[in-house]
Amino acid sequence: MFSPSSADSRTGIPKESFIQMKRSLVLAVMLASGLASSLVLSAAAQPAAASAAPAGPTKIAVIAFQVAVAQTNEGQREFADLQKKYEPKRTQLKALSDQVEGLEKQLTAQAGKLSEAETASRTTAIETKKKQLQREAEDAQTDFQAEMQELYNGLASKVYDVLSSYAQQQGYTLVLDVAQTQNPVLYASESTNITKAVIDAYNVKSGVPAPPAAAASSVPMIAPKASGATKAAPAAK
Repeated sequence: MFSPSSADSRTGIPKESFIQMKRSLVLAVMLASGLASSLVLSAAAQPAAASAAPAGPTKIAVIAFQVAVAQTNEGQREFADLQKKYEPKRTQLKALSDQVEGLEKQLTAQAGKLSEAETASRTTAIETKKKQLQREAEDAQTDFQAEMQELYNGLASKVYDVLSSYAQQQGYTLVLDVAQTQNPVLYASESTNITKAVIDAYNVKSGVPAPPAAAASSVPMIAPKASGATKAAPAAK
């Protein structure tokens, strides 16, 4: 639940409503934890894939799949565009939050000077606006999360295709996702980490140029619930 009266000291936006929409790219990428592990690990377990792999010692690689998806040029661009789309809504919510705060300050300043009826009337008006603020903030965040989830699912599926091709070309027989919250990988040599290689490979395939440095560093991402999708159903919700 969001608390309309609790606002960020710098923006005035209710902390529990839209502060999540302003957080940085750091954890946005945690969108497809289920998708990543399901795709990577199930693909490795497929009999067909096993039979196609060359005989010889097991060659293992690790990848921070969520990070790879978010740090592709296309991912940075799409997530930044989504943030811009919701900027007007943030502005609207901030204005409403400021209005509620102003009415509360007025009521407090005039305590004891107003009649009981006037006090009750103003209190009711404030509560009504608070409910409006909370409702609109929750609706906006729900819409934002849904669009973020859809965006991520589509991009993650394409990044997985590149990962699959790269792993086969490099002769990897198993790829583990080290970005999982409950990660069984306790140690992995940096030489086995193919995260950047997959990002670079995807950027080449997509043809999307790198965003300006400032824009790339400020792109916030939110983490919708992992879809848990498999390769056969990458966009499941």
